[in-house]
Amino acid sequence: MAEQQERRRSPGRPAIALDRIVSTALEIVDEQGAESLSMRALAQRLDSGTATLYRHFAGRADVVAHVIDRVFGAAEVDVAALSALPWPEACKAAAHSMFDALEQHQNVTPLLVGNVPVGPNALAARERMIAFLLASGFSPDLAARSYALLSRYVLGFAIQLPGSRNGLDDASLARIFHDLDPGQFPATVAVADHLPVPFDEEFDFGLELIVNGLALALADETRPKKGKRRRG
Repeated sequence: MAEQQERRRSPGRPAIALDRIVSTALEIVDEQGAESLSMRALAQRLDSGTATLYRHFAGRADVVAHVIDRVFGAAEVDVAALSALPWPEACKAAAHSMFDALEQHQNVTPLLVGNVPVGPNALAARERMIAFLLASGFSPDLAARSYALLSRYVLGFAIQLPGSRNGLDDASLARIFHDLDPGQFPATVAVADHLPVPFDEEFDFGLELIVNGLALALADETRPKKGKRRRG
């Protein structure tokens, strides 16, 4: 009887390191797309069972949060180098580092829609940048808004990376714009030689405008306020 009970007991699957699970989940997303990431697919890739995954995660959303944070951790940020730069250049360098990391994992970007990154890597990145802005003279309110604006700008561009032009290359898009009827689309035809704007140039152009706008906001914030004149 005791032998039968012993045979019925399942020893369970061996534990799998959290780091390996997250790395494998990221591999699935990179190779097959965000929609292919499920607990079952992840367990199969690991040659394990879903019960093993639930030892680490509450469900797919929890796995997604770890995958997103893994990408944030892949951003190469030299804190010492950034600290030595003027804040406008540091902001642009940090934005490029984050965008480059997302560009390397383009299939992850759909997972960012509706998700606020709050993993350890994302929190550390936020802390570094906000601390830098505060040290550069930004008020708490302006520092918070500036970081939010920059991060959302980067994420917005990154989300457009996968299939952003429906498979059309720049040459094909240029022909479409040049072949438009000038009577119906006179303005577009007038600038057709400048279309489409290369993606990286568009990113840099917008980032420059944002940083210039933040410089104006900072200058306005730190400018001495003139007192109201008294009548009489």
